[in-house]
Amino acid sequence: MVAPNAVRIYGRAGNAVGSCGILLSAMTTCENAKLEEIRVAGKTFHVPSAEICGRTVVVTGNWIRTAEVKDEAVVEGVVVEDPGSFITKLKESKLQADVFTFAQRLPDTAPKYDYHWEWDNCAAISTACFNEWWENLPQVSRKNVRRSARRGVVVKIVPFDDDLVKGIHRIYNSIRVRDGRLFWHYGQDIDRVRQDLATYLDRSDFIGAYLGEELIGFLKMVYVDQVATIFHIISMDDHYDKRPQNALIAKAAEVCEQKGISHLIYGKFIYGNKRRSSLVEFKRRNGFQQINFPRYHISLTPLGDLFVRLRLYRGFAGLVPEPILHVILNCRAWYYKAISTNRTLQDRNSAGVAQRQSS
Repeated sequence: MVAPNAVRIYGRAGNAVGSCGILLSAMTTCENAKLEEIRVAGKTFHVPSAEICGRTVVVTGNWIRTAEVKDEAVVEGVVVEDPGSFITKLKESKLQADVFTFAQRLPDTAPKYDYHWEWDNCAAISTACFNEWWENLPQVSRKNVRRSARRGVVVKIVPFDDDLVKGIHRIYNSIRVRDGRLFWHYGQDIDRVRQDLATYLDRSDFIGAYLGEELIGFLKMVYVDQVATIFHIISMDDHYDKRPQNALIAKAAEVCEQKGISHLIYGKFIYGNKRRSSLVEFKRRNGFQQINFPRYHISLTPLGDLFVRLRLYRGFAGLVPEPILHVILNCRAWYYKAISTNRTLQDRNSAGVAQRQSS
């Protein structure tokens, strides 16, 4: 299991399942605007950006241009101190945005501003007291953590070095399809893996799950003021029976308590109308709870006003009814599994041919 969109580390459209629904099939172009690099599903894009009130604002989208603070989930301090002044300067910039979106965040969850907003959410556990979190876990979850230790898995904080990168590179390339879709880290070279992982190293911790000398899972979390955000968590499918991800979550909660961190955040609890999934169940069983907070969607142009009025920022997963969405996602998972199986057979056949030719 991966942490899809655990945080929007490369902007709202980057790294995950953003609820704004703006797909980066084409990049907005703004004359004379500075370009900023973002990563989306393993691909690099350069999008218009500007410095506004000490924040880097990026614009994504094609027919609707959405502006947001880059790396909103991991910037320290209040994301937008004075929305009125911020919006005025945004309109005066060369970004030509139609909509501006930003959110409040823990612990500031009561709506403060007189703009259009809807509830967003995150999956969080209180880490003020590890023992309290542990005792409130379902019995099966505590058993899974103990099972991991009994089967020889050791979890510990590890430095970001070549050995860790090599281990993560091997995990990334161990399977082509994860969580019912193609895994975008599959096939990346080791330099790309190192570059993607090397963000916010000054306020990050890596936790590794080891079976002997072999890295079978890892978690990266980034500290943002008084909370920690899980940037990535993944493990080897071949070692699923050892429950390394349960052990990684438990270790992360323990580290957060030791550092005086109030909450550990693991992406969203609910993504749009996708309320049934193995990821939601995994979070629930590991003590994560849904915490709602306001996200503001502010129109800057007549087109943006129509976009906001129709609630199109909810995106595909937030507009399609859950029963239909469930069927679509199941079909997608079946399709990608079939593709993966076919490619694996082709790779094996090619390897067999090459071996026979060399002998």
